[in-house]
Amino acid sequence: MPLILALDTSSEWCGVALLHDDEVLAAMSVARAAGFAGHSEHVLAMVAEVLQRAGRPLADVAAIAFGAGPGAFTGLRVACAVTQGLALGLGCPVVPVDCLAAMALECAVKAGEPSSEVLIVQDARMAEVYVGRYRFDGRALACVEAPFLIGAAALVAQCSSDKADILGGSALLVAPALAALARSTTATDHPDAAFIGRLGAIGLAQGDAVAAKDAAPIYVRDRVALTIDERVRGVRLPA
Repeated sequence: MPLILALDTSSEWCGVALLHDDEVLAAMSVARAAGFAGHSEHVLAMVAEVLQRAGRPLADVAAIAFGAGPGAFTGLRVACAVTQGLALGLGCPVVPVDCLAAMALECAVKAGEPSSEVLIVQDARMAEVYVGRYRFDGRALACVEAPFLIGAAALVAQCSSDKADILGGSALLVAPALAALARSTTATDHPDAAFIGRLGAIGLAQGDAVAAKDAAPIYVRDRVALTIDERVRGVRLPA
């Protein structure tokens, strides 16, 4: 397998990892108190440090995987832009990775179950959550329901009779009632760059890579602006 560089800035956490043959050579994950804008100031330095830890030059990187979303608008744009810049310089392909799928894989691996259905619920603010449902058979992860946006209360009503085996995601911190949607929960609340890299390697092998110029975030939520009335009422969109 080629050397894979993985980036994720879809949440308040900024993560970078370097993988080869499914082995994590080096990884860093840091919560940035300065917010999503701070990711752009630090992610390149983190890339350099991860490469130094692994003893590999940037020129050895054969592909770059990045957390494409869903997640914070600003964070997704940072990861995509940095990935495009690096990939254009290297002339290497890019693999956009579903952030919720990476979290589902991490949850399944942590649970250690031979087969499980994983529900990921990420806080999307405005009383809404990003949701994705996945199945892990002990070797591979399959998407059962692609990421979508829904109100937290509506999700509880919709899925109360269709429980998953494992539930993960940051939405549990703001909507504890979501815990009733699964048999067990995990503390996984943000995408790990190492799992972004693992899915990126799979995507590369399956032909899912794209040219750097064609890389794009997966927003899921289409709204990026408020109405005048919403501004007056103090409503805020996610960063």
